Amino acid sequence: MEVRKEAIRVTWLSICGNTLLAIVKGLAGFFGNSYALIADAIESTSDILSSFLVLFGLKYSTKPADENHPYGHGKAEPLITFLVVGFLVASAVVIAYQSIRHIQTPHELPEAYTLIILGAIIAIKETFYRIVLNKSKKTNSSSLKADAWHHRSDAITSLTAFIGISIALIMGKGYETADDWAALVASVIILFNSYLIFRPALSEVMDEHVYDELVSEIRIKSKQVPGVIDTEKCYIRKTGMMFHVDLHIVVDGAISVKKGHDIAHDLKETLQKQLPEIAGILIHVEPGEE
Repeated sequence: MEVRKEAIRVTWLSICGNTLLAIVKGLAGFFGNSYALIADAIESTSDILSSFLVLFGLKYSTKPADENHPYGHGKAEPLITFLVVGFLVASAVVIAYQSIRHIQTPHELPEAYTLIILGAIIAIKETFYRIVLNKSKKTNSSSLKADAWHHRSDAITSLTAFIGISIALIMGKGYETADDWAALVASVIILFNSYLIFRPALSEVMDEHVYDELVSEIRIKSKQVPGVIDTEKCYIRKTGMMFHVDLHIVVDGAISVKKGHDIAHDLKETLQKQLPEIAGILIHVEPGEE
């Protein structure tokens, strides 16, 4: 499946990018006396692990349906997203704890060159965020969306570090802990982003109705099929990157059962051809007035 290949390619891009950036941040933070940068490196390291989880989830969730999983393996995706959120929360807690420790411990001012490194990291991470988020929208992947928000939270962490180090360098002696405070603020932002990622994944597991746009599209296209008078109930559940639909249609009550079956069959073919993101559709035929 092409969407699966696209999602996997962009996930490998995330893994390679995060690995390189984690090394750069860690070295720059250690030699540049900046815990905010070290905290950033910790966050990037958790990104690498979570991206590998996303990669596993993408491969497993796109396995075809079998006897034990008639709807496929798509529900693995939001479960992987929960694990990714767990990594985010864990990294936020570690960053917050270490920040508080460093605030209480006297240390030297950060080096000025760390600002240049942070500026480059912010630009790279924001670019990664936009690329991965765009792919998540094209593939309907919740775990890929979580991976995109990892990049955004990383960019935010770097931005707070940039502000903190700038304050420390401008204000001078007595403000050495400004970048530590920045790391503490970043941990709170990461926790908030964790909730933003967790909520849609929970919605997917609970089959919450959040697909009004797709429902409208299905209703419009259904009425264009000969024999379909109207549509009634339309329920959608998401499994991985695909959707399963339960649809009630109204046909002429005077036609034969076979004719009603043929109309439903034509409708199913039409919808799956025009909306390839629909993996399966169950159509119930309701008789209209003769």
